[in-house]
Amino acid sequence: MSQELLKFPIGKFEHNIEITNTVFQNWIDILELFPNKIKTVTENLSVEEINWIYRPNGWNIKQVVHHCADSHMNAFIRFKLALTEENPTIKPYEESKWAELIDGNENDISHSLTLINSIHYKWSLLLKSLNETQLNYTYYHPESKETFILKKVVGLYAWHCSHHLAHIVQALKHKNNFNYE
Repeated sequence: MSQELLKFPIGKFEHNIEITNTVFQNWIDILELFPNKIKTVTENLSVEEINWIYRPNGWNIKQVVHHCADSHMNAFIRFKLALTEENPTIKPYEESKWAELIDGNENDISHSLTLINSIHYKWSLLLKSLNETQLNYTYYHPESKETFILKKVVGLYAWHCSHHLAHIVQALKHKNNFNYE
């Protein structure tokens, strides 16, 4: 299996997809179901298993879970900023450095799972309340120098959920063995 496939097991996010009502509702469904899916796939894992990596030089399962909590917390805050300010400049963060902090390496993932559950509840509630005008609000990301439209960001984070769930499944499949000789 190639490094690219190990890094992107479901492929990269498709930026130019036509966002129909069906596509958008599917994205909301993915965001709503993510807390239960990540909990189900991780709830009976041992400490050894949550320390398995999804690819050589990649994060382990616990770091992926903690990252999802951190990332989705930031995404939710960015949404609220975009809804209450005109094209705000958001604050980027060093996700790889966050993953190395003590809370990103803790073997107890229950607190991150609880945070994911709470964030996704609030995020889904918010998304379902938005009208078309609000979904076209934006924020500016100074690192990438891009303006992001909220409607597309929903798709990006639906992909992000599926992407990291696939990483966890991949780690469990490989059991830290990436030797293909």
